[in-house]
This record gives sequence, C-alpha cells and structure tokens, in this order.
Amino acid sequence: MSFFNEIHERKGSSSIKLDKMRDVYNLEDTSKLLPMWIADMDFPAPPVVSEAITERLKHPIFGYTYANCDVKDAVVNWYQTRHNWTIDSETILFQPGVVPAIAAIIETFTNKNDKIGMATPAYPPFVNVPSAQQREVVTCELTEQNGHYTLDFNKLESMFKSGIAMYILCNPHNPIGIVWSKEELEQLVALCIKYDVYLLADEIHADILITKTYTPTLTVKDADKAKIITCIAPTKTFNIAGIHAAMMVVPNKELFTALEADAQAHGQLGLNIFACTTVEAVYTKGAPWLDELLPYLKTNMEYVVNELNALPGIHTTVPEATYLMWIDYRETGLDEQEMMERLLHKGFVALDPGTKYGEAGRGFLRMNVASPFDLVKQGVDGIKKALQ
Repeated sequence: MSFFNEIHERKGSSSIKLDKMRDVYNLEDTSKLLPMWIADMDFPAPPVVSEAITERLKHPIFGYTYANCDVKDAVVNWYQTRHNWTIDSETILFQPGVVPAIAAIIETFTNKNDKIGMATPAYPPFVNVPSAQQREVVTCELTEQNGHYTLDFNKLESMFKSGIAMYILCNPHNPIGIVWSKEELEQLVALCIKYDVYLLADEIHADILITKTYTPTLTVKDADKAKIITCIAPTKTFNIAGIHAAMMVVPNKELFTALEADAQAHGQLGLNIFACTTVEAVYTKGAPWLDELLPYLKTNMEYVVNELNALPGIHTTVPEATYLMWIDYRETGLDEQEMMERLLHKGFVALDPGTKYGEAGRGFLRMNVASPFDLVKQGVDGIKKALQ
C-alpha cells in the first residue's frame, strides 16, 4: 500500500489534470488548487510498464510495428481470466483510444442527421463526437431515487421508436459508477434487435470494480443476434492514458470488415510500438498491482462517504465501479455557479460540475478519488471549508 501512498509532483509534466486547470476553470492562478476532476489517477503505473518499455528501448530500431499474436493473446487471456469473457483474437481491432474508436464507429455505421441515443448523465464525448459528425443526439435521463439509478425501459423504448440509428452504452457507467446487471443488458440488447439499432458499448472501466461484478455486454443472451461493438482498454485500469491504446471487439464479421475499411480510409495503422509493449505487459503481469489498487480505492471512497455525508445537504455513496464519486448537493440550496465558486476560491479543490454530463447532472459533482489518501483527505477538507 505504500506504493499508493506516495505523492508524486505532476506539475510541469504536460499533465492535463494539473497543467490545464487554468484553461478549464478560467483561473489565472491554480497553484493552490487540488485537481480531483479528469479521470486519471495520481498513482504511478505498474512497474511492469517501465520495465517493459526499458527492455524494448535496448533494441535501437523503432520501425513500423503491429500488434502481434502475443499482444492479442494478452488481451484475450486477461478478459477470460478476469471476467470470464471468451474473446476470439480475430475479432479485435486496435485504436489509439476509446474516443477515437467511438468516432470511427459512429462514422462507419451512421449517416449525417441520424439520431444517436444515450442515457444521461453521460460522458461528454458521447455527445460531442456525434454532434461534431452532424448526428442528432437524443437523450433519456436515468431514473434516480435516493441515490440509486436505473434505466427506465419504457422511456428507452420510446427513444428507440423515435428512430435512433445507434445507442451508446457506458458499462460501468461514467460518471455515476453503476455496473449494469445481466438482466438490464439483456433488455437493452433485446431493444436493439427489435428496432435494428447498433449498440456501441464503452466498457473501458470494466476492471475498476468496487462492489459489483461486471457482465460484458457481448456475453448476454442474444448478443450474437445484435449489432454490437464493444470498446475496451487498459488505460483507465493501469493509469496509462498517455500511452494511447484501445481495442474494439467486433464478433459480427460484416461490422468488423466495415470498421477495417474505415481504418484504412483514415490511414489508421493501429498501435505504436510502445503501446504494443505496454498492452502486453499490463495484461500479462499487471494483475497484482490492480489487486492492491482496488481495496485502496474502496478505502478512499468509504472515507469520503463518511466525511461528506456528515455535511448538511450532501449525499454520496461508494460507487459499484470506477474511481469516480457522484456527489449530490441539491439539498444545500446552492446553485452550480455558487458551488463551483466556493470549491475553487474557498476550498481550493477542483471537481467536475454535474452539468458537464448534461442537464441531468445539475446539482451533482464528480470527484476523482484515485489519489494517495493524504490528497483525498486534503480534498475532503477543502469541500468542508467551501461549505462552511
């Protein structure tokens, strides 16, 4: 655990989390501000990453490369062992990130002015990417009661009836941290089949499981009858977002061929040499690191819950997955502008405002607790100070 307790200075390292706060929050001085917003961790990547890259650097030639069988086998074995998901290595396509993969999927299977559906609150690129491609975004708010969120399948079916071409699923869900159940996924897949809708499943947070088991969408009943593309990646799991690597799992041969053609049309050649090295390393040797990380995250979360729920008008819970906490401040009577002003200028802590994830997020904050405990405690103290 001492590995996760150590604080590393990240300022000046071209870190978006640290060095872009001035732009994100429109502040002149961010020197006192604790960043707990964008979803990357303040923990070093597993030592196997540095070891693998160092070993590769011993060979002085860095020519054209590709994700070979060893890389694919590492992906397949990880998901088989970790999630009981049998992936055929021939159904894997590589992309430099999940967001670029989402863009490729939308471009390949939908047309301008097509409707793209999703539940809100939603990860901003789910809205921004299709909008930039001139697709119409259609949303359906998750149903919330006492902090518990569910999919409203009556509203969802109305959305499907409206003529959406594609539905974007986030499982586990960002920002709320829900892991959708097998039954919920089966209902969603059934809707996609009934209305002939593509299902884009972003499952990048699948390894960050806190209280619940994850079900891969492609493993549920009738998934083989639906048009499903699942996006996965090691980047959230092992804090290696700066080493661009993601995978699309596409069992449907027709969809696979179409995405291959799209990649060729854009000159997308897959992973670079260091991404290949890193993916193989973390998926073959990274499990012990992750097994220590998860209870550390849960301890951080339990501390945040105990401290913040003692404040008037604040409610939060330990999420089922991710290292992101969804904080309800609606009962404080503060609007979002005042809450953010207090956090930034009085508490000196940078959280994500809920409306970043759509209007359904109004009255909430997203807090990243993947940091050494002393920083989490500093963040909690800042929130308390902001609300005094």
